[in-house]
Amino acid sequence: MKICSLLPSATEIVFALGLGDRLVGVTHECDFPPEARRLPVVTRSTLDSGDRGSREIHQHIAAARHAGSSVYTLDHDLLTRLDPELILTQELCDVCAVSYDLVTEAVRRLEGARRVLSLQPTSLDGILATIEQVGAAAGVPERASALVAELRQRIEAIADRAGAAVRRPCVLALEWLDPPFIGGHWVPEVVRLAGGRGDAAREGRPSTRAEWSRISEDDPDIVVLMPCGFDLQRTVMEFAAANLPREWMGLRAVTAGEVYAVNGSAYFNRPGPRIVEALRILAEIVQPGLFPPTFAGTAWERVGAEVPGAG
Repeated sequence: MKICSLLPSATEIVFALGLGDRLVGVTHECDFPPEARRLPVVTRSTLDSGDRGSREIHQHIAAARHAGSSVYTLDHDLLTRLDPELILTQELCDVCAVSYDLVTEAVRRLEGARRVLSLQPTSLDGILATIEQVGAAAGVPERASALVAELRQRIEAIADRAGAAVRRPCVLALEWLDPPFIGGHWVPEVVRLAGGRGDAAREGRPSTRAEWSRISEDDPDIVVLMPCGFDLQRTVMEFAAANLPREWMGLRAVTAGEVYAVNGSAYFNRPGPRIVEALRILAEIVQPGLFPPTFAGTAWERVGAEVPGAG
């Protein structure tokens, strides 16, 4: 069976199931494992975000959505030549990947029977369920069950250790900096299992735009920066260049130096097997007395000592 993945998380799932040799096409964002970079790329972004700040990126995406256009394009001719039997996509977020409508339109042009599997988890259990869905669709349900059992065991081990914490700090997970978006779907659950509490977010719900006045009222103990699609280096650069408001300067987390950047693109924004690493990363930040800093410097770093200029 030939598989085309239109999601970085789905690509990771396919490789984790030992099916990398069946992948015939991936997206321009599929960068893990490294073998994925060698596969034909069937999508591209209409936005060159390399030299654009958070505000400009947000405005471009908002304008595209308002105009009814996508921020991604799909190479129909290449998809036809690759001739996949199983196409993995999603309906959860048009900003995160090629839209479901665009995918189904492209598949209708292909001859013969095709299966489009839409993955749209909103929780950790949902992420594990998508692994089983992919395994079943690809004909390897036993592998999927074994992988899910392993991941669940690791999640429970981290959650059990974090559960012994005496203090549960208030954690603000920011999925975007300008304007600020509070992380949603599985992120609040990860915060809770890592030994924190997220007063401003609700588990299973989409990320939400927040006013700085609201954030100031919540006054978190810890701020974790995880902009969607940004790696650790880009997040640190974005934070250093940010012109944050006066409310930011008064936050308890900022005055205490408890502001952290993480590799959101690799761990927190992708609902795949590495969500377990995301849980461990957050546990190291939220409960440092219980978790040695295994991922410090590679997947997260403290930026609390660097306070950008206030607006």
